Amino acid sequence: MTTTPARTALEVVDWRRRVFALYDAVRRAESPEDAHELWRIERDDLMRRHPATPLLPEDRVLFEGLPIASYDPQWRFELPILPADPGGFEFPTGTDGVVPFERIGRVEVPDVGSLDVWRLMSYGGGLFIPVRDALAGRPGGTYGGGRYLIDTIKGADLGSDPARGTIVLDFNFAYNPSCAYDPAWACPLAQPGNVLPVAVPVGEVYDVS
Repeated sequence: MTTTPARTALEVVDWRRRVFALYDAVRRAESPEDAHELWRIERDDLMRRHPATPLLPEDRVLFEGLPIASYDPQWRFELPILPADPGGFEFPTGTDGVVPFERIGRVEVPDVGSLDVWRLMSYGGGLFIPVRDALAGRPGGTYGGGRYLIDTIKGADLGSDPARGTIVLDFNFAYNPSCAYDPAWACPLAQPGNVLPVAVPVGEVYDVS
């Protein structure tokens, strides 16, 4: 079947729909461990079978599943969003122009460090929390540009409590952006305030050896 702009757009819509549904199921799961297993299975299926997968055709042939570490409950937190100095950055893309982000706060992760919380300032809004840890770019470590913890505009949302001003961060659900698999994608990566001095050995890893 010939690829057309309309077909490609519908494939991306379906991908987004499935991701939103997945994270809804994750938030409703009986336990974080069950949620993590569901997340792993569905992500593998999306990456392997979905026409909008970021995997290159040659990488799909031998694909056996994403390298995701076993669940560790010590890496799950519900944290308040604390005040932070005003700031922002602009990210140029090939399709959406320049996408602006505004720093709206930070979270202090016990024994781990601080992460900036960003808000997408263009149409749709959304929270964005990337992370780059001490394993980034190392063989058997994590993706060099960092991973995503929260990206609500794309459906990656583990939960929040507006009344308490808290957000759920579970590093077991950290995942690689699409540009980790296909350089044609343009992905906003971890800013200086989202770089951690410690290793985060959970979530999706990335073997660069």
